[in-house]
Amino acid sequence: MDQGAAPPVFSATAELDGHHLRVVVAGEVDMATADTMFQTALREPAERVTLDLRAVTFFDSAAIHALVQLARRLPGTLTVLPSRQVRRVLDVSGLGEQPWLRPA
Repeated sequence: MDQGAAPPVFSATAELDGHHLRVVVAGEVDMATADTMFQTALREPAERVTLDLRAVTFFDSAAIHALVQLARRLPGTLTVLPSRQVRRVLDVSGLGEQPWLRPA
């Protein structure tokens, strides 16, 4: 009998609602998955982009780099909703006061 598969280590989904793109990322964002997060956020042209990282459990330097590149590519349009873990990494790296970052 199948006990069910383990939950995915990483996922990134995008939903366009008018001119607002919402990207929901879950699991571990690292060297192997950061580019997928980046590309998913740029997949559809939008006036506003929300990067929902509240289900992210691990966020490394490759993820930070991808996030900073997104902020540069989407000035004034990006909003990031961090998980507690993501918020801690961004605080430690000196990015905790960015205007695109919302409270955890």
